Amino acid sequence: MKVQSFTPPQRILMGAGPSDIHPRVLAALSRPTIGHLDPEFIRLMDEVKEMLQASFFTENALTLPISAPGSAGMEAAFANLLEPGDKVVVCVNGVFGQRMAANAVRMGCEVALVEEEWGKAVDPQKVADTLARHQDAKVLAFVHAETSTGAASDAQTLCRLAGEHGCLSLVDAVTSWCSMPVLADDWQADVVYSGTQKCLSCVSGLSPITFSERARQAILERRHPIQSWFLDMQLVMGYWQEGEQRVYHHTAPINALFALHEALVMLLEEGLEQSWARHWAMHERLRDGLESLGLELMVEPAARLPMLNVVKIPEGVDDARVRSLMLEGFGLEISAGLGPMKGKIWRIGLMGNGCRPDHVDRCLEALSASLSKARR
Repeated sequence: MKVQSFTPPQRILMGAGPSDIHPRVLAALSRPTIGHLDPEFIRLMDEVKEMLQASFFTENALTLPISAPGSAGMEAAFANLLEPGDKVVVCVNGVFGQRMAANAVRMGCEVALVEEEWGKAVDPQKVADTLARHQDAKVLAFVHAETSTGAASDAQTLCRLAGEHGCLSLVDAVTSWCSMPVLADDWQADVVYSGTQKCLSCVSGLSPITFSERARQAILERRHPIQSWFLDMQLVMGYWQEGEQRVYHHTAPINALFALHEALVMLLEEGLEQSWARHWAMHERLRDGLESLGLELMVEPAARLPMLNVVKIPEGVDDARVRSLMLEGFGLEISAGLGPMKGKIWRIGLMGNGCRPDHVDRCLEALSASLSKARR
């Protein structure tokens, strides 16, 4: 078998993730590899931790990037906080809420669901009512920005309800981080996790996560071992705790962490508030363009995400054909719907380095041309 080096085609990524990576971040990947216990690498780790704390607006000591994608951040949050027999309240308004519930079930927990119509924000009153019925619940888990539907839920209110009912709050911020406020300390959130491949425009395969002191104590006071050795924060703490003698846990993805460091430097150079404003401005530009094409967004304005725009597919239009025409004719990728939304919506991402006027305009051009061709 003759195999040649792989050269990917040039794409404009405007789906639900990954997003386009900035050249500075790609360049950081190519820097010389050093050891994962090298003093210079330890210095980089400390800087990454400090920048992650700034990005999550937290002083949590246990803040670090897990060496695996956002799905591992989700599993780490559940595996470390929950033990067999614990009760967890999970809010489900899309695919990723369903995944949260699946994680809890696999860990032998009792799950009480707060179910919401897909495309809508989680109703805080339903959450309050469920917590009142399940006063022995240990954790309230929810998705801040539901990637499958483009709906934002009120994270601050949901975290407050968790605290009022004696629960730990577990927040999925995979899509929201860096493009809208994720304020771990102000919300008094106990665990917040994300992914690097969306609005940070970094490489995939890392999951930034932060644990409050209350969550850290819950981990230290567990009765049973954490079911995942790799995601066990009691072990990982020994490698990532600043100022401590580093204890080898696993070989970190060294060059990927170079990329994360550079992406965080760029985020802080721009400023978090400026990044939020840019994502919202590009959302409005895209929204106006979609409306001019006669297309409709699925989510009500109050719950819309700036970085993930969910468009209703017009009746009689072939979802896959339009996306194929956009990819083949314009080198531009948007995402299909998931689960019950498959064939009914397109998901257009405005994430990180891809959240800019020329990409918005290119997307509108590609969508208009492809729709016209698909309707012939």
